[in-house]
Amino acid sequence: RLDDAALDQLLSRAEAHMDRTLPLTADARQAMLALADGDGRYLLTMSEVLFDLPLGERLDVQGLAGVLQRRAPAYDKSREEHYNLISALHKSVRGSDPDAALYWLARMLNGGEDPLYLARRIVRMAVEDIGEADPLSILVANAAKDTYDFLGSPEGELALAQAVVHLATAPKSVGVYEAFKAAKKAAYETGSLMPPAHIRNAPTKLMKSLGYGKGYQYDPDTPEGFSGANFFPDEMERRTFYKPKGEGHEEKVKLRLERWAAMRARMAVDGAVDAAGD
Repeated sequence: RLDDAALDQLLSRAEAHMDRTLPLTADARQAMLALADGDGRYLLTMSEVLFDLPLGERLDVQGLAGVLQRRAPAYDKSREEHYNLISALHKSVRGSDPDAALYWLARMLNGGEDPLYLARRIVRMAVEDIGEADPLSILVANAAKDTYDFLGSPEGELALAQAVVHLATAPKSVGVYEAFKAAKKAAYETGSLMPPAHIRNAPTKLMKSLGYGKGYQYDPDTPEGFSGANFFPDEMERRTFYKPKGEGHEEKVKLRLERWAAMRARMAVDGAVDAAGD
């Protein structure tokens, strides 16, 4: 909660950003601070309405009340409209429509939504709907959150807009999302199985005598950077959880995984590799 001095300073920053002063009498400006009631985001929402007024129009207290009443956004961040608009924003990004995504982002900010809530949701979009199709997206989303933390409103909101555009125009994939869900299910079903001996930690002589770490190959030192060793529990068949769809960056990942799978199969047939990679 901000006091009146801090709110007035926030208004001055907004005026400097817009390169114009708010069209208010001194009394109307004080009334606006009182209406904000310590909420800086709401104060900026009101100021955006006033900056949209034609130049030359100067408002007293009564005029301010009339303008704000006419222009109040139909949005309540604690009720159904909040969930409708965040759903619209998320689905616009998922549907690769940057224009609609920007519109819903602006609607929520104008309605007084917490920008950091929006930043967290943007990070979630990057993880759930884009993933390895564009690994840069999660970095952009996190950078937008950090930028807003650093700049605040109104300048920091542009970083959220940039992130929304980047995510909306990025290739989409749920490959990692689906893979992790399947891996969690398998881990729940086989949670008592130990790693194969060759990849167990062997910090003591006893563990080494029991075969821990024996036969482990350091893949980067192998001729093709790939040993073909088994890393699943010995009692568990190999599973394929991650199935890239071939969009964006995943196109290269898919080809790489296919090459490794072929090498692994060839090594098994040729007897060039056992469970430990020997």
